[in-house]
Amino acid sequence: MKKLMNKDQSIEDKIIETIDKYITPSIALHGGKIELLSYDKEDQHVHVKLSGSCAGCSSSIYTLKMGVEQTLQHYFPKDIKSISHEEGEVTNPYYT
Repeated sequence: MKKLMNKDQSIEDKIIETIDKYITPSIALHGGKIELLSYDKEDQHVHVKLSGSCAGCSSSIYTLKMGVEQTLQHYFPKDIKSISHEEGEVTNPYYT
């Protein structure tokens, strides 16, 4: 069982916990994966990697902006202004 967020956690740890709890399950339903690559505290910018069936998907920008970015900005309104991504390994679970 994961610990609840506390004030002693770093912002990166809190972002990872939020991704794991609120974003990963939805992305996993479609065969995708997401991981935090970096967080720039000065620019308030999050950089993630989408892989699995999300890598190369034409809807990945929609997922990033309407799903990932909005969720993170909801939980971290003073800490996150923007998000970007890179694509990891492409896999298609429907054809393996």
